Amino acid sequence: MTHAASVSTEEKSSWLPLIVVVLTQVQASFAVNALTVSMAGITTDLDTPATSVGTAITAGTFAMAAFILLGAKVGSRFGTRRVFQIAVAIHAAAMAGVALSLSPAMLFIAQASSGAVIALIAPALTVFIATNYHGDRQAKAIGLLAAAIPLAGVLALLIAGLFAETIGWRWSFALMVVLGAINLLLSFRVPKVPAQRNLAIDWTGALLAATAIILLSFGFSGLNSWGIWLATSQAPFTVLGVSPAPLLIIVGVIVGQIFFVWLLRRQRQHKSRIFDLRVLATRSELAITACMAIMLFVGTAANFLIPLYMQVVQGLSGIQTSFSIIPYTLSIFLASTFVAYLYKVCPPRVLGSVGFVVVAGALTLIAFTVRGDWGQFFIVVGLILLGLGQGSIVALVFNTLLSAAPKQLAGDVGAWRGLVHNLSGSIGIAVASAFAVGILASTLATSAIEHPEISSELIAEVNINEADFLTNSQLESVLGGTSASPAEMDAAIAINEEARLRALQISLLGLAALALLAIVPATRMPGRIAGELPSSVEPDDNEDVDEAIPLNPIAAAETDREEEGARP
Repeated sequence: MTHAASVSTEEKSSWLPLIVVVLTQVQASFAVNALTVSMAGITTDLDTPATSVGTAITAGTFAMAAFILLGAKVGSRFGTRRVFQIAVAIHAAAMAGVALSLSPAMLFIAQASSGAVIALIAPALTVFIATNYHGDRQAKAIGLLAAAIPLAGVLALLIAGLFAETIGWRWSFALMVVLGAINLLLSFRVPKVPAQRNLAIDWTGALLAATAIILLSFGFSGLNSWGIWLATSQAPFTVLGVSPAPLLIIVGVIVGQIFFVWLLRRQRQHKSRIFDLRVLATRSELAITACMAIMLFVGTAANFLIPLYMQVVQGLSGIQTSFSIIPYTLSIFLASTFVAYLYKVCPPRVLGSVGFVVVAGALTLIAFTVRGDWGQFFIVVGLILLGLGQGSIVALVFNTLLSAAPKQLAGDVGAWRGLVHNLSGSIGIAVASAFAVGILASTLATSAIEHPEISSELIAEVNINEADFLTNSQLESVLGGTSASPAEMDAAIAINEEARLRALQISLLGLAALALLAIVPATRMPGRIAGELPSSVEPDDNEDVDEAIPLNPIAAAETDREEEGARP
């Protein structure tokens, strides 16, 4: 009876770490979704264009990506639970900063700060699962962790949309302050994870990684406002008339190459390193990374463009946007939760390929049927299919990468997953925004010349090259300071409406084409998912790891042939 009671107590108490994991993931993911839903209110309160909200989102996700490799090591070195608690408290303070923002700069800084501490939170969530769950319960816990992200999206759509319509968008982030306090209190009941005091941290590698990602973050986020190639008037500086955005991207790529050279050198010297390249030792693992990056790029870009069109173009309120996107977000949640039941029926490469076909088809369906009413049957079907494909792929690659890599490197796998997740998502928003605005400006310029009601004087007076997504009222305000006649005003509004729709359609078709290209790496994913996370997610000895299990027979055979050819 005593043994049975202890087992029963363990079963009951073991739910607490999972509750903390899910609630904390909701806290971390809620802000990005809430910013998207609250776009209309933020642009009005802070007197800033809608793309500035995208810049704030990019700031947070790039900050997390910049420090997540370091965050995994810091947690293991100083104690996962202690570092987690400090990070949760700082994140709640950052949410208070967002709620109290008085300018776009303050919003940017607060969101970037929240992203930086999520770099400490995200690896801890994987550690809590690894140390508290095993077997089938661990697999279910991993599925719920993946599903917590779309769950946060659903809650953000409902809560943030309702608050934006009633008491104001700032209260959504005030609510996250309260949730942060709850998570902090509950975390004291989560079992401690022993600190690995002997774990050395590669600070040079961490600095190189952070520098590369920060350079990339500023480069990609500045593509729209600073110019894709030639500098605009908003660029902070120019180099022979060239925008700083592409220059920062180039320098970021160079520093990234130096980072990987540094890792290879440290690995040959058998020294500690901020990231273990054995996580990417096989072609299967590289294929998983490629699929993850493409899906997050496509999904995040679509998740930014659709609310942008709803609120800025159609003039929908926050709550209307929330209810319009619920089918999409809810389907992501359901797919992430239940796709695990297909793992024993279909191999990852089949699930991944089918998932990308579904995503491409959904985006194409939306692009060709979108007009002005998001309640159309085919639009709703497209949103549901997009969510099902995206949710399935995101959960699939998470589980597959954990299974394919050496088990003792699970900490590096978790950090790498977070890095790719946020870097790809941030680049998706930045590139989609710049691409859509570029199409918008090109369409406006062509239509203005072809439209007889628009005079050449007005075209010369308005800088179309710096066009942005504006509502009809915002456009009227801009043209009010020019010499535009009433007839020209009406013609300009009509041209702008058509250009906004065309920019969205072309952008969605571009994302659909990218999803189809992802089928190539999807076919190289492993043939099965197996194994579970170890209780220790960082190897105490850098060389004390198991060999990666060759889940992809073709890749394994190719690797064997390469090794035989290299032997004397």
